[in-house]
Amino acid sequence: MTTAESASDSSQTGEFDLGALLAERGAERYELHSRHLNHQLPRMLHTIGFDKVYVRAEGAHFWDADGNDHLDMLAGFGVMGLGRHHPVVRKALHDVLDASLADLTRFDCQPLPGLLAERLLAHSPHLDRVFFGNSGTEAVEGALKFARYVTGRPRVLYCEHAFHGLTTGSLSVNGEAGFRDGFAPLLPDTAVPLGDLDALERELRRGDVAALIVEPVQGKGVHAAPPGYLRGAQELLRRHKALLIADEVQTGLGRTGDFYAYQHEEGVEPDLVCVAKALSGGYVPVGATIGRDWIFKKVFSSMDRVLVHSASFGANAQAMAAGLAVLSVMENEGIVAHVRTTGELLRSRLAALVDKYELLADVRGRGLMIGIEFGRPRSLRLRSRWTMLQAARKGLFAQMVVVPLLQRHRILTQVSGDHMEVIKLIPPLVVDEADVERFVDAFTAVMDDAHDGGLIWEFGRTLVKQAVADR
Repeated sequence: MTTAESASDSSQTGEFDLGALLAERGAERYELHSRHLNHQLPRMLHTIGFDKVYVRAEGAHFWDADGNDHLDMLAGFGVMGLGRHHPVVRKALHDVLDASLADLTRFDCQPLPGLLAERLLAHSPHLDRVFFGNSGTEAVEGALKFARYVTGRPRVLYCEHAFHGLTTGSLSVNGEAGFRDGFAPLLPDTAVPLGDLDALERELRRGDVAALIVEPVQGKGVHAAPPGYLRGAQELLRRHKALLIADEVQTGLGRTGDFYAYQHEEGVEPDLVCVAKALSGGYVPVGATIGRDWIFKKVFSSMDRVLVHSASFGANAQAMAAGLAVLSVMENEGIVAHVRTTGELLRSRLAALVDKYELLADVRGRGLMIGIEFGRPRSLRLRSRWTMLQAARKGLFAQMVVVPLLQRHRILTQVSGDHMEVIKLIPPLVVDEADVERFVDAFTAVMDDAHDGGLIWEFGRTLVKQAVADR
C-alpha cells in the first residue's frame, strides 16, 4: 500500500495519521497558504527567493529536502532561544503528556504554574508574582491593564520605533506607523524619544500617565537605551507615581548576555516585566507578566475579582513544563555566560569590517542581539546605485544582503524593520564559534560582491521593480 493510499484509508476509517497526511499533502504547503491564509506571505517569499522547503531542524540548523544544512540567525523571531528540539525540552513535553494531568480544570491549583513562577522570580529578585498568558503581546496587554488600574490613570508612554505587539492594547504603544495605520482609535498614548528624559518629564507633569513601557534594547533597528536612561526614567516615574514596564519579550532570558536586558544598568528595578518567546522552548506558546506584590494585590483585590484578568489557555501544563525545562537548561548549561562570550565574538568580528566596507555604517548590539546597519557610500559608482535603491524604497539594500546570505550561503537572517537599512541577528543562544565564523565568512563574501558590483545588484533591480509595482 502506498503512503497516499494509507493516508486515504486512515481518513476513511476515522483514524488520524499525521505522518501520512504530511507525506500526502506537504508539497502543497505554499498553495495551501495562498488559498487559505495570508496570501501575501507566499507571494513575498517567492519574490525574494525564500520559498524553500525545510524538512528537519536541530539546534541552530535546519535542512532542506536536498539535505543541505542552513544556519539559523533568526531563531523564529527569537522564539527558538535554545534552538530547535532541545532534548531536555522535548523530554519534558513527552513527560507531561504521558502524565495525563488533570489540566485546566480552572477550579484547582496545579503545581507546574507555581513551580515555574518560583523559578522565574528567582531571576527577578525585586518582583513577587506572575501572570501566565499565551504570548508576548498578551504579556504586554496584561501589564498595560495592571498599570492603568493600579494608578487610576489612562495614558501610557512608549518610545519612538518601539514594538510591543499587534493586539489593540500593545498596538497602542507601537512606535511604527505602518502597523498602526487603519486600526484607530487606540488607547490613550504618547511616544517619546528613546533616551530623552526631558521629553519623558514633560509628559509626566501632565499627571495622567500610568506608565512608561520600554524595550531595554529595541528590536526595530537594534538600539539600546543610552547609559543612565532606564535609571533616570525610573526615578522620574516614581516621583510622578507612574510605573516602569520593561518589555523583555525578545531581550529576556539571556538574549543580551544577562537574564534580563535591563540588568545591564545597575539599580534598575521595573514594576512590571513582560517575557515570552524563548520561555516556550520553541514548542508551546507562553507569555508572562511579572510584577510587584502590591500591583497584583490591588488588581486581584477580592474574591469577586479573582478572574478579572485571565487567559483560557494560560498556565497550561505543556507550556509550564516547557518553561521549566528552558530555565533548567539555561542554568545547567550556562547559557547566559555563553551568550556573553559568543555575542562579543560575533559583534567584534563584524565591527572590524566597518572600516573595510564603505556600505557598512555600524555594528551594534548586546549579547546575541546585533544590528548591522548600512549607509550611503563615499564612492560615486556605489553612491549612484545606493541612490537608485533609496529612491525606490528605503530598506532595499539590506534586503539585497539578506537574500544572497540565504540563497548562496544558506544562512537565514532578517531585515530589522520596514524602511530600515539594518539587518538584525538574533540567532539561537546555542550558536557556537564555528557558526560565528560561518556567518562572518558569508557576510564578508556578500559585502565583497556588493562593493565589486557583482550579482547582488542584479537582484537589486528586481527589488526596485517590485517596489515600484507595489505602489
